[in-house]
Parts: sequence; C-alpha cells; structure tokens
Amino acid sequence: MRMSDLVAQYILNMLEAQDGSAEIQRNELAGSLGCVPSQINYVITSRFTPEQGYIVESRRGGGGYIRISRVKMDKGTAIMHIVNSIGNHLDRASAEAMLKNMLQQDMMALQTAKVIAAALSDRTLRSVEPIKRDELRASLFKNMIITLNN
Repeated sequence: MRMSDLVAQYILNMLEAQDGSAEIQRNELAGSLGCVPSQINYVITSRFTPEQGYIVESRRGGGGYIRISRVKMDKGTAIMHIVNSIGNHLDRASAEAMLKNMLQQDMMALQTAKVIAAALSDRTLRSVEPIKRDELRASLFKNMIITLNN
C-alpha cells in the first residue's frame, strides 16, 4: 500500500470512529505513520476536498490542528452540490474521485458507478479531440447523475 493510501485510510478510519469529524495534529500523525508532514498535506488537499464531500479547517502554530469534517446532506442536495462543483470541464481523475465519494456515501450502487466510470473513461472518449474530452466528460457526468436522481 502506498503511503498516501495509508494516510488517507487512517484519516477515513478516524472520521468513521468520530462520527464524521476528526481533528489531527499534522506532525504527530506524520510521526506515527512514519512519513513527512508534507505527505499529510498532500493527502488532505487531494483526497479531502469539498468536491469529495469534506470541509477542511486548519489553525497554524504550536497548538495548531487540522479539522476534517464529512459534509452531511440529503442525496438530492449532495447531487446538486456535485453538479455545481463540476463546472464546464472534468478530468478523469476528478470524475473517479467523485464516483468513489458517491459510493462511500451510498448515493449510488457499485454497478452504476462502474458503468458511469466506463462511459467517462479516456478509452471511451478517445475519438474526441483531447482538448474537448474534459468538456464532454463534465456534461455527460452531470446529466447522468441528475438523471439517476430523478
């Protein structure tokens, strides 16, 4: 398992154990996991984003902390939040992260997520000009998840 996966899993376990909100000391967590503090920052900024359903607050200094909270909202509100966060372009990695988050929050079935991921893949979109792929991917994804919610 890669270090970033280990850090992310540790934080997810903390969120689960603490009812969706966890406060961490970056240096302490890095020390206990045997990594550098910048790896903690990387994982938090790449895997615990508002688009993925998290709010991150931090306080710097000696008693500083990072607080990560899972956003709790009903399915319809969550889907509209995702649609609004997509914008006009969506890269493959962001689409996969959003699908993973939707699965974790029981917003769709695994089979549905697999079908959407296949439809949004670079392989499927290979006949589209590279510069237009992310635009088409955004449009497809928004329409698919809105349709699923109706």
